Amino acid sequence: MKTKLLLTLIIIILITSCAAPKEPIQEKPLKGVSLSPKSFQQDDFLDFLEKVKQTQDILLWAGDWMEINDQKAPITAAKLAKEYDYIPIIEVGHYIQSSGDLIRPLNEENKKIYLESTIDFIKEYKPKYFAMGVEINVFAQKNPEDFAEFVPFYNQIYDEIKKVSPNTKVFTVFQLEKMKGLKMWELEESETHWEMIDMFKSDLVAFTTYPGLFYRDPADLPEDHYAEIKSHTDKPIAFTEIGWHSAASPKGWESSEEEQAEFAKKFFELTKDLDTEIVIWTFMYAPDIFEPFDSMGLINKDGNPKKVYNIWKEKIKK
Repeated sequence: MKTKLLLTLIIIILITSCAAPKEPIQEKPLKGVSLSPKSFQQDDFLDFLEKVKQTQDILLWAGDWMEINDQKAPITAAKLAKEYDYIPIIEVGHYIQSSGDLIRPLNEENKKIYLESTIDFIKEYKPKYFAMGVEINVFAQKNPEDFAEFVPFYNQIYDEIKKVSPNTKVFTVFQLEKMKGLKMWELEESETHWEMIDMFKSDLVAFTTYPGLFYRDPADLPEDHYAEIKSHTDKPIAFTEIGWHSAASPKGWESSEEEQAEFAKKFFELTKDLDTEIVIWTFMYAPDIFEPFDSMGLINKDGNPKKVYNIWKEKIKK
């Protein structure tokens, strides 16, 4: 009896020791920035990629869905990932955010191109993350008819992606403050849209968050500004765009580098109890676009890091 028991234990030990090793547990959250170099001149672009390699886990490319079909920037972002040691997130869009109009009709011909080019991309690169739709609740507000057409199309592509790459995490992106029904600049009315989460098949629930367009000071952010998300989903959370401006404008909504850094601290404090998988500060370098987004970079146009950059690097180390 003792001999049989001993043999059984030996067999169990041998089986256990020969089993495939477990995948390492991911340290959460992964941090990153969007594709936001000082310029797209070669030296500036390579300098940006080196900074990503040294300090970031993730690089987000977001843009026109058709660029996958045209073999443009998203392909480059996927190809450079290994060399510069980052995880690419490809986020494809299909509408103009300012108006809600489609970039091109969501007809059968364009749907076919979107679907086939996406599946070809997924088959070749097997990305860890892939997103379709940017601030999709804003699209729903501005263009409800085309939104209704988009939802089943998105869910169809989700299923097709899972057939060829089950481990790719697929999701759409919501605008958090609009989701909560907050007034932008204390003027623009909105309604809550939490029910939209359940309309989309997804592996993560992702948001953009720009509370500086809704609150004048980081100190004004309610303690449950981010915690409320837990009431509406138990899936992992991604913040694919995070930002607060540092310029002393627009009038009545003036900010500063100190205030921007204070928001970064506040963000990490208010999200510490969430199951957050991804956090992405929108811009590494301040971009040449309209205010207040033109002062949301971690690094100034002159190349000098802002106070927020040190907070960002120190809060989540690579």
